[in-house]
Amino acid sequence: MGRVGLTTERLTQAGAELADELGFDQVTVSELARRFDVKVASLYSHVKNGHDLKTRIALLALEELADRASEALAGRAGKDALTAFANVYRDYAREHPGRYAAAQFRLDPEAAAASAGGRHSQMTRAILRGYDLTEPDQTHAVRLLGSVFHGYVSLELAGGFSHSAPDSEESWSRTLDALDALLRNWPAP
Repeated sequence: MGRVGLTTERLTQAGAELADELGFDQVTVSELARRFDVKVASLYSHVKNGHDLKTRIALLALEELADRASEALAGRAGKDALTAFANVYRDYAREHPGRYAAAQFRLDPEAAAASAGGRHSQMTRAILRGYDLTEPDQTHAVRLLGSVFHGYVSLELAGGFSHSAPDSEESWSRTLDALDALLRNWPAP
């Protein structure tokens, strides 16, 4: 029979762990109920449906990432800040691939506004102030950095760099060098 002590937070955490084990796309209320050896219906007092569960996992992942990034950025500027920030995303994706995928989950406007997503943007913009970028170039640079970090990490997690030399660690380092050089010499419109 079912276990006592289920809470929304406990289910969200278990869902995040499930995402890391099986993949974010495989997270369902049914799979979570199996994990806790309870009937699916007993979870609906804590989560509305599968979308609600995935939204909660996404919010957890964004919060965890923002906390790690904030800690990594403390006292850093310029390339040092850029590298620390980028490494947080890469390390988190390697440690928690399902949660990292959850952080990309499309949130409704209300959930997005209440999420840690805004903190991610603020931290990225803080890094860019060290490169003396103003609007609209700051927005372009935020999008560039997000695209490069996510693209690199996604390809690396999928094994896209495991079949050739040089090592992906070397490519990552060179990518961050190139981003730093680009941000220091941002092209005029």
